[in-house]
Amino acid sequence: MATLGTLNALTILRLTPEGALLDARSVGELLLPLAQVPRDSASGQVLNVFVYRDGEGHISASIKMPLAQRGEVAHLKVVAVNKAGAFLAWGLPKDLLLPWKEVKHEQRQRIKVGQKVMVVLFTDDQGRMAASSRLDDFLRDEAEGFQEGDKIGVMIADFTELGARVVVNHRYWGMVHNSDIFSELTRGETREGYIKALREDQKLNVALSAPGYAKIDAVAQGLLDVLKRRGGFLPVSDKSRPEEIYELFGISKKVFKQTLGALYKTRRILIEADGIRLAGTP
Repeated sequence: MATLGTLNALTILRLTPEGALLDARSVGELLLPLAQVPRDSASGQVLNVFVYRDGEGHISASIKMPLAQRGEVAHLKVVAVNKAGAFLAWGLPKDLLLPWKEVKHEQRQRIKVGQKVMVVLFTDDQGRMAASSRLDDFLRDEAEGFQEGDKIGVMIADFTELGARVVVNHRYWGMVHNSDIFSELTRGETREGYIKALREDQKLNVALSAPGYAKIDAVAQGLLDVLKRRGGFLPVSDKSRPEEIYELFGISKKVFKQTLGALYKTRRILIEADGIRLAGTP
């Protein structure tokens, strides 16, 4: 059957003047409005559509993807507030409800039109899509199945004295310590991250760049590309300030030095007294 609140691959049963009737199996036939039916569509063709139960309880299909699906965390803008809760813009015509019961009491006064709220999307007891800002009810502190160096999806959530608290793969809490932060971070920002260390308590230490030499192969070409764009020479070296290196290449000074060494050994760059030069450029 079609899974509510997620992307589904559904087959077109037939085309009508109103749109395409899709086979949602046990859910029945779903109408994809004509305005959303791709050109040259035909019976038997499979379309990827978002299936959800709207605020009136109707099961709907949309070719447009919302900003988040069921079970995902998103940073969404408040567009209206009333006695039922706050309404969030999530990429579909009808706004998403954040009920007041899904907001901690001390947070309610801070939710105003125009602000953004970090929420997790879920289906309520009637199967309708809704949002909750009670992230601790959905996310776990302890994680299993990760290995050091694994690539992960990261959303910046909160800031503490230790660093940035982040959402990992929409399911877990993690921490990026201050020593691993090399640029300004903003709440709701999404990035690629990496598991930095496996802890005995199964909590996640996260880095925003690949640890150690795993980063070198990933950034070497980027460093060479920057050199090419700058005419083959840059006045930077292993003596440059970490902030200057991060602004140019988006990496830490440690990774920069390791990458320089690897590129120098393979004779792709020259290390000069006043900077680095792309091999073969005057």
